[in-house]
Amino acid sequence: MGRRQYGIRRGVFASITVPALFATAFAQEEQAKDQPVTDEIIVTAARTSLPANALPLTIDIIDAEALAQQAAISGSVIDAISTLTPSFSPTRQKLSGAGESLRGRAPLFAINGIPQTTPLRDGSRDGFTIDPFFVDRVEIIFGSNALQGIGGAGGIINQVTAGAPSEDGWSGRVLLQGTADTGFNDDGLGWKAAALSSWRGGAFDATVGAAFEERGAFYDGDGRIVGVDGTQGEIQDSDSLSLYGRVGADLGGDARLEVIGSRFNLEGNGGFVTVAGNRLTGLPTSAVRGDQPGEPPANLAESMQVTLTDASLAGGDFVSQVFWSRTRDTFGGGVFPDFQDPALPPFGSLFDQSENRSRKLGAKLSYERAVPGFEALTATLGFDALFDRTSQVLIATGRVWVPQTDFRSLAPFGQLNLGLFDGRLRFAGGARWENVEIAIPDYTTLAFYGPQAVAGGSPRFNDALLNGGVIFEPVEGVRYYASYAEGYTVPDVGRITRAVSVPNIDIDTFLDISPIVSNNIEVGAEVKKGPIDASIAYFWSSSDRGQLLVLINDVFEVQRQRVEIEGLEININAQTPVRGLTLSAGYAMLEGETDNDGDGVVDIDLDGANISPDRINAAASFARGPVVARLQSQFYLARDFFGADLRNSFEGYTLVDATIRYDTGFGGLTLSAANLLDAQYISYNSDTVRPTDNLRFFAGRGRAITLGWDISF
Repeated sequence: MGRRQYGIRRGVFASITVPALFATAFAQEEQAKDQPVTDEIIVTAARTSLPANALPLTIDIIDAEALAQQAAISGSVIDAISTLTPSFSPTRQKLSGAGESLRGRAPLFAINGIPQTTPLRDGSRDGFTIDPFFVDRVEIIFGSNALQGIGGAGGIINQVTAGAPSEDGWSGRVLLQGTADTGFNDDGLGWKAAALSSWRGGAFDATVGAAFEERGAFYDGDGRIVGVDGTQGEIQDSDSLSLYGRVGADLGGDARLEVIGSRFNLEGNGGFVTVAGNRLTGLPTSAVRGDQPGEPPANLAESMQVTLTDASLAGGDFVSQVFWSRTRDTFGGGVFPDFQDPALPPFGSLFDQSENRSRKLGAKLSYERAVPGFEALTATLGFDALFDRTSQVLIATGRVWVPQTDFRSLAPFGQLNLGLFDGRLRFAGGARWENVEIAIPDYTTLAFYGPQAVAGGSPRFNDALLNGGVIFEPVEGVRYYASYAEGYTVPDVGRITRAVSVPNIDIDTFLDISPIVSNNIEVGAEVKKGPIDASIAYFWSSSDRGQLLVLINDVFEVQRQRVEIEGLEININAQTPVRGLTLSAGYAMLEGETDNDGDGVVDIDLDGANISPDRINAAASFARGPVVARLQSQFYLARDFFGADLRNSFEGYTLVDATIRYDTGFGGLTLSAANLLDAQYISYNSDTVRPTDNLRFFAGRGRAITLGWDISF
């Protein structure tokens, strides 16, 4: 795999999927010279103790330094991922991530392997479930795969939290920072304070932390307040509190027991109301001071896990995890047609708002070891169980919009990894057997849809999800690979069940809630020689009954259609002759089509609500002595959508960010600027959906300056 990389680490590892961006060093090259070189970075989301260069996966790792650097610029994990990963959508800069995708499909978000995504009724809040201050690294596994079960159609984004202290005694970190817009407006100011403290005494250790952030209003490049999404929710004009704790005990040998808990609560302040823009003249939606009706949008995410591991149990590696998680997604309200009911006055002007309520219980077991007598072959066996209960209620009137839906998955799996000729040739493959039941009681839809009496049921599905791949490394540092893998998820069942508008529907025979199985094929090459890291990858993904979000009566509903996506990723990273200077660039091209007329052949383009634009990334990182700096840019390229409304064509835009950190000897001072050139632009999602909606014609955030101080002890 070559030398130890810092910042983003990417490897091309044959099956399931491939690399694209390889951005190394990210301002840590000078520090790396004094640290030991190692190839064995263990990726927990891959469900194996094999190092990354032995896996049939394409993986990026955004390490703690790179994540802290990006968080100082933009403030969130999801923004960091979007900025550093060309095949990830530009973020909406809202609390909702609806339409944000990885390689054209929705990824599974997880914290320490615990799924944060709620596919049964996707609230699209999974990018805001923990503060980045507590995240040690982000593992990104690209492309459809079934490693973590439900929800990995576009890949897996696993946030690994701060680990246990390695030495006896006390240690910790503190962060203080403030943020302002270019005009230093009072209502645009924000601040954050975070602290983490750890203690180890012999075999026992504990870590606790808290992070509080108050965000002001966002201003666009023209100095106007960015419009407020009063329905889906905002991160501007909000407060968040994130709590984190870890308790561990070494049980002897390589056995360890850990309990980890986290709680994240983000609440809008509701201090601004929307002012309509004008799409015809190009005037973006804005906002003024005022009180939003109802409860402000909010997001609550809680989780607890107990993990028992033993890296030398009977000559193998044993991992077990039991977890619980709960989310509450509160959406803003309105006088929407869906909410009107002749039996509830005032009909035609009834205000209501909804809340998603979801909880998960699950367990994961795996055991891995080299096959006795055939050490070149490593076998992994495991079993996963997941129970998810989700509903969506209207909190002003107490009505049920999405009936309580129970999801149960029981899934044994097995993987084999064979290395031949000292690893020059490697084969990997396996299967996961998904056994799924979705239980929905009898229910009645809202009056807007009929109302319709729907017969409940418990449809069952099962399928073997396969993966396999090969890597050929003719000489050290040069790799060729090819792979195939199947991913699995369910459609947004809640959107489907709540929108039933025809009589005599029986859930047991309602095909629209059948699972989505996606097939992923990928080929590519990677060169790591001297100062150069370069890669090229082509991928193709299809699903016979994919999920498409379609705007109907001002609400996005689900349509099941065949979907095909293909893409090309080219990346290069180079250490220059200038000591401490690293240059990197990446390109991602995505094309997606769907079967609009139901004849089994794709015929129109996926729109902006379902696929991201092509993109070019470029960056320069510098690290020497106490100074670490980075200048980065993202060029989002214009796009037209064949078969779609011409008004939804994307014009494209360019963003430039910068950050510099100076180590004072008593902590570090960091000055960062997001959208350094203060560009005025319309966000990708706003530019490509709802062509007549002047209340959601949102500009992107203008220049935002953040000054921070942090110290570790």
